[in-house]
Amino acid sequence: MYAIIATGGRQYKVSEGDVIKVQKLAGDPDTAVKFDEVLAIGGDSLKVGDDVKNASVDAQIVEQGRDKKVIVYRYKPKTGYHKKNGHRQPYTKVKIEKINA
Repeated sequence: MYAIIATGGRQYKVSEGDVIKVQKLAGDPDTAVKFDEVLAIGGDSLKVGDDVKNASVDAQIVEQGRDKKVIVYRYKPKTGYHKKNGHRQPYTKVKIEKINA
């Protein structure tokens, strides 16, 4: 059985026991999280729309962290313009515990 959930402006296909990296969520490690925005549930048959309006996915926060640094470099030729920035995106690693259909 799998579910498609939406969080942080992205969609993820998850199954029970999966560990996924999502955009930063509030909470400490070992805190329970519930994803209410379930778009579809699959398995023997696919359920979407009104069939999944009461569905949810229970998860547990495993880790909070920051990704590798991404270098943003801007350059305009013949003007001497150079600008270098770096950015580390925060993330939350969650483990999917249960899919409530």
